Amino acid sequence: MAQGQGRPHAGHGSSSTVTGSRWQANRLLLVILAPLALLTLVAMIWMWPSGSREGIALNNPYSGAPGATFESGRIQRVLHEGCVQAGNQGSQVQADTECVFAFTEPDKGGTPVKVIINPDVAKSHGVKAGDNITYVDLSASPGVASSPAAPRYIFVDFVRTVPVLLLAMLYAVVVVTVARWRGLRALMGLVGAFAVLAAFILPGLAEGKPPVLLALVGSTVIMMGMLYFAHGFSARTSTALLGTVFGLGIIALLAAWSTDAANLWGKAGFEASTLSSISSNISISAIILCGLIISGLGVLNDVTIAQSSAVWELYELAPETTAHDLFTSAMRIGRDHIASTVYTIAFAYAGAALPVLIIVMLYGRPLGEVLTSAETSEEVVRTLVGSVGLVLAIPVTTLIAVLVVKAEGARTRPGRPTSSGITVPRDRPPFWPDSAL
Repeated sequence: MAQGQGRPHAGHGSSSTVTGSRWQANRLLLVILAPLALLTLVAMIWMWPSGSREGIALNNPYSGAPGATFESGRIQRVLHEGCVQAGNQGSQVQADTECVFAFTEPDKGGTPVKVIINPDVAKSHGVKAGDNITYVDLSASPGVASSPAAPRYIFVDFVRTVPVLLLAMLYAVVVVTVARWRGLRALMGLVGAFAVLAAFILPGLAEGKPPVLLALVGSTVIMMGMLYFAHGFSARTSTALLGTVFGLGIIALLAAWSTDAANLWGKAGFEASTLSSISSNISISAIILCGLIISGLGVLNDVTIAQSSAVWELYELAPETTAHDLFTSAMRIGRDHIASTVYTIAFAYAGAALPVLIIVMLYGRPLGEVLTSAETSEEVVRTLVGSVGLVLAIPVTTLIAVLVVKAEGARTRPGRPTSSGITVPRDRPPFWPDSAL
């Protein structure tokens, strides 16, 4: 009995020592992160877009011609017949080419209208009865009314609201079911990230703000909000944040150099040529540069938080492990993560660029010329820049995590008996931090 009574006293002393070490580790993180957060906030306020659209002249393609309206409806049946063209003196001539028409019942009510389907849509995807579409109603347009051969109703796009919402709901349910509170917080953080993107980064690019600073400030704000909101205020989250900021810095430096050195100017996209013509403040190179930095956010956050957690878990399983052995063990995990993540980035960008890759393949051009061409060089540079940033972020994050966890000392995991024989309950509030910061 005397031996059992002596354990709580020893455990209490150990707990006090661990608490002091933990506070020292967290204070060190706070000394680094607090000025970083303050500097980021000041820079964000200084660079906040004015919201002015002065000097921007963009013709909205959805505004329509005079008398034209955009309508939606459900296709009742599909018809294949010869196209009608204008002949001499306004007569109608049946062309040899075949057109696809969809008799569509308007959502606003009325008799079905004969909508002509774009040739590329008819050939690639096609339309069928039951599809919901949007179309342009030109029946009241002066130019169309005077030309009997001109189409009155022209296909615009499919209505995808229902399937996209169902897929989004399925995604949210799966994330929350598997990850529970942490998954819900991650989804809410994602909403906040897109709010920063829409309110700060995109308007800033439109107003000609410095792209590197804009992307770094916006990305840091996004990562601070998402990491702490999803994973709680803890030493391991702060460690992951430091590794993420380091990776972002590497990506920003490489992106700034490669955009100029590789002469990336946005030939690959129709949107780029449209933006370059609407305002003198908008720089396509700046947009590409900012995009190179932002595109590395998701995968960078993934590897840093995983690596930080790996260090903590390894240390909790064997608190007597030396710093060198802990770093070596964690880096073995990190190397596997590097390999799988590099594959992920490469295949993700390859999948997005498949149409371009098929076109250049059909041209029969050499592989080296294809990879450095204007059509694919931007994706190649994005893959390489992001990969270098995440690969270098892993050892840096691991080193910071090892230093912090050794200074912090082993903590007791929920459900694991302490040295005093007291078991910490597994159930804890969703925002219970791993170690207070």
